[in-house]
Amino acid sequence: MELKEMIEAIGRAFEQFKAENDARIKQIEGKGNVDPILAEKIDRINADLTAMSAMKRQLEAIETAVARQQFPGGGRIIDPVKAAHTKAFDKWFRKGIDDGLKDLEIKASASTLSDPDGGFTVPEEVDEAIDRVAITVSAMRRICSTMTISTDTYKKLVGVGGATSGWVAEKAARAETSTPTLVEIAINTKELYAMPAATQMLLDDSRVDIGAWLADEVSVVFNQEESESFITGTGVTEPKGIAAYTMVANANYVWGKIGYIAGGHATLINDMDKLIDLQHALKSVYRNGASWLMADSTLQVLRKFKDGDGNYIWRPGLLLDAPDTLLGKPVEIDDNVAVIAGSSYSIFYANFKRAYLIVDRLGTRVLRDPYTSKPYVLFYTTRRVGGGIILYEAIKALKTYTS
Repeated sequence: MELKEMIEAIGRAFEQFKAENDARIKQIEGKGNVDPILAEKIDRINADLTAMSAMKRQLEAIETAVARQQFPGGGRIIDPVKAAHTKAFDKWFRKGIDDGLKDLEIKASASTLSDPDGGFTVPEEVDEAIDRVAITVSAMRRICSTMTISTDTYKKLVGVGGATSGWVAEKAARAETSTPTLVEIAINTKELYAMPAATQMLLDDSRVDIGAWLADEVSVVFNQEESESFITGTGVTEPKGIAAYTMVANANYVWGKIGYIAGGHATLINDMDKLIDLQHALKSVYRNGASWLMADSTLQVLRKFKDGDGNYIWRPGLLLDAPDTLLGKPVEIDDNVAVIAGSSYSIFYANFKRAYLIVDRLGTRVLRDPYTSKPYVLFYTTRRVGGGIILYEAIKALKTYTS
C-alpha cells in the first residue's frame, strides 16, 4: 500500500471509530452498560488504528531513505576507500583472511583502533542498516537525542541552581549573591552483543549478501534489547531507562528524580483533566517539542476520551510526516512502558530531546570465531550503547490506577 492510500485508510478508520465510540457513550449514559459486540468492534478498530499509524511511520521512513539515496541503486557516490574496506571486510568475513583490513578500516574512518584482537569494525553500509532498523523499532531512538563518541563515557555539566541578583540603590552596600550549582552527568556505554552463526558453505556462497545477512541477524536482537533498556534498564550492565529513576510527587520534585502526577481511575469514561495536569507539570520552556510516550494498550484507552466540547483528544496524523497527536502533542508508542495497572507509571510526557541522551560508541565490531562451534563460524558482534536522563525537569510521569 502506498503512503497516500494508508493516510486515507487511517482517516476512514478514525471516522468509523468516532461513530462507534459515540454509540458506546450513549449506551453507557442511557443503560449504564455497553453491548459486548459493540465494545469488541471498537477494540478492533482501535487496534487497527495503532497498526496503521505504525505502518504510516514505516512508509514515511522508506520514502525518506529513498530521497536520501540510502538504498542500493539510489545513485549515491561511493567513496573508493570505503568501497575497498567493504570488499576487504567481505573477504575476511567469508574466509577469515585479514588482507590489510585494519589499515583500510582506519583509512575509511570506520575506526581509530589498531588492535586486530578487538575484532573489526563493520562497513558503513552495514552500520547504517542496523541504525535504520533501530529508528523504526525504538520510539526512544526516534524522539531522544543521540550522540556518537569515541570513548566509553560521555560527561556533561548541568546547572541546577542559578545565581541570584537583586536591585540596589546607587550608594547602598552590595550583599553577596548565591553561587550557581553545577552537577556532572556521566553516561557510560554498555556492551550489547549478538553472536549469529553461519556454516562455511553459506559463507562460500557468493550469491549471499553477507553485509545484509549480518545486519538482519543482529539488528532485531540489538533493537529489542535497546528498546527495553531505554525504558526499564537498570543502568548497571545496560543503559538506565526512564522508568528506573526514582519517582516523586511533582509537588516534591527535586533534581535527580522524576516528578509525577497522580492519575485517575482507568475505567472512567473520561479522565482528561489528569492529562492536562501532566502537561502543565512540565515547565512551559520545555513544552515546545514535548511529546507523549506510552504503551499501545494505554493509548487505546485514551483514544476514547473527549474534551468539554465533545472533540476527541487523540487525532491521527493525516498529512505526510504529520504525527498522531494527543491534546495537540505527538504521541509515541513503546510497549516497554508499563501498562495501566495498580499504581503504575504508564504515561510519560517530556521534551525527550532535552531530557534523555542515547550515546553510541563509534562502530559496530565483529570477532570471527571458526573454532568454537564447528562446522559453524560464529560472529561475535558488539556495540557499546549508553543512555540516561540529562535534564530531569524536562520529563514528567503520570501514575495511573485501576482501583
